[in-house]
Amino acid sequence: MTPTDPHKRLNLRFIALAIGMFAIGTDSFVVAGILPSVAEDLDVGVPTSAELITAYALAYAILSPLVASVAGRASRKLLLIGGLAVFVVGNVGTGLAPTFEAAMAFRVVAALGGAMFTPTAAGAVVALAGPEKRATALSILFGGLSAATALGSPIGTAISGITDWRGTMMFVAVVGALAVVAVLIGLPAIPRPPAVPFKQRLSPLTDARITLTLLLLLVAYSGLFVLYTYVSQVFRPATGGDGTTLAWLLFAWGAAAVVGNLFAGRLTDTFGNRIVINTAGVTAVLVFLTTPWSSRHLVSAFIAVVIWGACGWAMLVPIQHRLVGVNPAASQLSISLSSSANYIGVSLAPIVGGFLLDDVVSVNHLGLPAAAIIATGLLIGELGHRLIRYDVKAVTGAATATAHASGAPSRAASPSPVDHP
Repeated sequence: MTPTDPHKRLNLRFIALAIGMFAIGTDSFVVAGILPSVAEDLDVGVPTSAELITAYALAYAILSPLVASVAGRASRKLLLIGGLAVFVVGNVGTGLAPTFEAAMAFRVVAALGGAMFTPTAAGAVVALAGPEKRATALSILFGGLSAATALGSPIGTAISGITDWRGTMMFVAVVGALAVVAVLIGLPAIPRPPAVPFKQRLSPLTDARITLTLLLLLVAYSGLFVLYTYVSQVFRPATGGDGTTLAWLLFAWGAAAVVGNLFAGRLTDTFGNRIVINTAGVTAVLVFLTTPWSSRHLVSAFIAVVIWGACGWAMLVPIQHRLVGVNPAASQLSISLSSSANYIGVSLAPIVGGFLLDDVVSVNHLGLPAAAIIATGLLIGELGHRLIRYDVKAVTGAATATAHASGAPSRAASPSPVDHP
């Protein structure tokens, strides 16, 4: 056996988990592209059909920490396979649902499967990789999620154009079934992590700096996904209602999202999370403000979705960077809460978008209030930043005063890595 064989074997194990992340990521994003087909088949309005997104995202946000607490002592491999199996059942059930209510119920089932799999998969790669390969392992795992935005959603939308929305759900189920096989064959037994009580998982919320940062994530991503939920209708003037054209538009959005996520880490390390968050967020706001005009033509629509995808996903890494920097000891719990905050924001987007379309704006002008929501999230983030900086100055002042009182040379505390200018 050559020295590289163990590394290859590890990477294959991570790829098996990444296939599962691809399936779950596709399920999270693909429904937005098939809402008109769902609405027509199940005899509901498009805003009502968007509640399928709410059901999935909200159930995931609620169930993820609950499953982590309840199933803390279960076999990791069994939890991964069981989660994927539940996920497959949920998608097959959605694809066969005779009524909208049945489809909603099966979306919750699919979300339960995702809540069982995703946090467990992240813990599994950390346990299997060891400190020296941890970053690579996580990048492979979440590469499956990035690939879902670039490939899974447009492929699913294209399948809907060829067959119907039920064919798309079956496609997601098939990918989930392939992930079951890959995990069953390729993954060894995984050590169980220490159990963390549910109350302890919520403990970071007692820190106002973390709470404000989580609210930034929730509100900003709610605004970003208000437009994404109704992307098929907002950009209908550009696509002409053609499913294949919409699939290419979603591919451009997803590919840009991958690039934005890829470069966000380096930019955050260089410029600090505040600059990256605000630059990406303000750019997204400007793009959303122009959608009444950019959605009319295919070229301008492609430019808009590329900038939107890159900036929207570029905000995620610096927000997580801020959460980790505020309280490194609670970083794992904070990142877990950030996932729930993200999904709550996504779950609120169809509700907010439906209200706006019913009572405030036409679909062509939906980008305007969505931009205002993103801007509100950025303002909340600025409040969090100011609180973080205030706490850093307070700590620095206390350290200096203590040094003077003891007669020791004063040393100013080093600048916080959280929000350096």
